[in-house]
Amino acid sequence: MPNTIFTELDPEKQNRVVDAALREFAENGYVGGNTNRIVTECGISKGSLFKYFENKEELYFYLIDTVNAQRLKDMKAEINRLSKDLFERAIDYSLAEISWYINNPVKGRFIIGVASESDPEISRKITERYAKKSDDEFMTLMKDVDMSGFRSSRKEVVNILKWTLAGVNSTFLKNMEGKTDDLDKIRKEYVKQLKGYLKILERGL
Repeated sequence: MPNTIFTELDPEKQNRVVDAALREFAENGYVGGNTNRIVTECGISKGSLFKYFENKEELYFYLIDTVNAQRLKDMKAEINRLSKDLFERAIDYSLAEISWYINNPVKGRFIIGVASESDPEISRKITERYAKKSDDEFMTLMKDVDMSGFRSSRKEVVNILKWTLAGVNSTFLKNMEGKTDDLDKIRKEYVKQLKGYLKILERGL
């Protein structure tokens, strides 16, 4: 967590630091992220940055927490409108999530980078800190879905679906990076791909 010196800054200055750091890590990942470039972009000294955050790692994890909290807040309204049919819910939620990434490109690239972080120690800490939260979030999303027609247990169905969506979404987001000229076409292409995978999955469950 940041020092209270940072949390007591006026919001505009906080946002400048956060936005500069997000752009740097979204572009270069944790390993390539450079605090010199961050302080230059947001117009503060390096000494000030390390008064706000103990080190680069603390800043990085603060950004993960901040972006995840914002994503969950933005997605909350969508969750309340989802179908109780498993595959309809999976499509609707995934489409809403993809739309969030499209509408928040820097934050989206940052989160994608977090999921594929190359530094083994940072990657281990990410898994320790967020894997269970991610699992719990998905279980909550699927808690009122009707799964009476499936041979597999609820937990097995949810886990298989989660892994499938994670793979499809990650691949799709990487492939569409920079292609923001026709968002409606991008969304339709995504739904078409996802329905194909879910149809195969439905036959197996």
